[in-house]
Amino acid sequence: MVNSRLACLLLFMAVALASWWSAVICHNITAILDNFPDYSIQNGYMSSTKIADEVNSRQTITCLVLPNIVMSALAADHTPASLKNALRLLVLLDYFDSQKLHDIDGGTTITTTLFQTTGEAIGQEGFVNITNLRGGRVAFGSAVPGSKLTSDYTKSVRQIPYNISIIEISAPIIFPGLFDDGAASDANLTAILEKAGCKIFASLISSSGMIKIFQVAMVKGLTLFAPTDEAFKAKGVPDLNSLSSADLVTLLQYHAVASYNPKDSLKTAHHPIATMASGAAGNYEITVTVQGDDVTLHTGVDSSRIARTVLDETPVCILTVESVLLPEELFGNAPSLEPAPAPGAAEESPAPQVATPVMAPAPAPALAKGPATAVLSPADSPASAPAAESPDDVADKEDDRSTAAVAMVTSLCVAMAVVAAAVLL
Repeated sequence: MVNSRLACLLLFMAVALASWWSAVICHNITAILDNFPDYSIQNGYMSSTKIADEVNSRQTITCLVLPNIVMSALAADHTPASLKNALRLLVLLDYFDSQKLHDIDGGTTITTTLFQTTGEAIGQEGFVNITNLRGGRVAFGSAVPGSKLTSDYTKSVRQIPYNISIIEISAPIIFPGLFDDGAASDANLTAILEKAGCKIFASLISSSGMIKIFQVAMVKGLTLFAPTDEAFKAKGVPDLNSLSSADLVTLLQYHAVASYNPKDSLKTAHHPIATMASGAAGNYEITVTVQGDDVTLHTGVDSSRIARTVLDETPVCILTVESVLLPEELFGNAPSLEPAPAPGAAEESPAPQVATPVMAPAPAPALAKGPATAVLSPADSPASAPAAESPDDVADKEDDRSTAAVAMVTSLCVAMAVVAAAVLL
């Protein structure tokens, strides 16, 4: 009787594991759009602004894509930072294929977009109006009252029922004020930090000279993990006055990454992240864990949850953290989290820490892959994707590989459970 119950339990666990593994193998919007060069410019901007990471974290979406000529015109008039929400408006949090678009109940539906999830949308700004007009025409527009239906459904591009649908539309979806945000490079960094409740951190980066290095990094990419004032006053935080100037600079560098990493991108970080303190003096890395929507940073000495996003304007992101991040290289030998008192400790941390940020600058993001790079001659085509194959053929093969992987894991799990059950019985 006991063996029978155990066998049933093993079978149940195998099926559950197989279902979980099926959910883990998710879509990759960048890889899918790579097969369709007509949308390479939008694909490039989705990658550089990290919108692709937000899309990949969703299980059911419809991605509205713009032809290169349309996306190029839109990008020419706006900065990458101001394009982010326009790109989010093109991601619908529901599955729409051609049939569903032409069978909309009542002719009109209002659907949620990725922009709505940011908390920045006001009123109906985060929603899109889809209307099935006479003659088979399907039009799109902002759900903001008074907005016009300015974009038409052109064609279906790619569907993976019922997880992801990619359809082409004729024009972007906009509303008044969509592009009214300021450029991150013009932001007063200390003022932003002070307003976010990080006055101590703002004072430290100003007095140490790190503010200038951060401002230079903002041009190509910068992510700041700014501890709140309460974090610096918490029990166990080392006395910063006892740190040498070099160690203080290293500590501040440890709270910065020389690349653009918004919260949603951090959720997909499966490897240690190098900070601006990383270099010859030590790794100075942080690792990330995720639980639901909570993102926690780990240093090897302490951990800190990301509290909120203060600024997210490509290529700059400022996130507040609930605790001061203490690098293991500086504080790993102090279990009580008190700073190392011996003078030798300062000598073990080489002095040229200020120059470290220059050692690992973030490469400028490739904002657009450009249609020219996507149109390959037969001679230039890679062997794995011959010119004779259409984008749909290539995408079908990728889907088949993913499906085969899921089937293999599922079969393996079930087979193991059956064998175990037979042995027990």
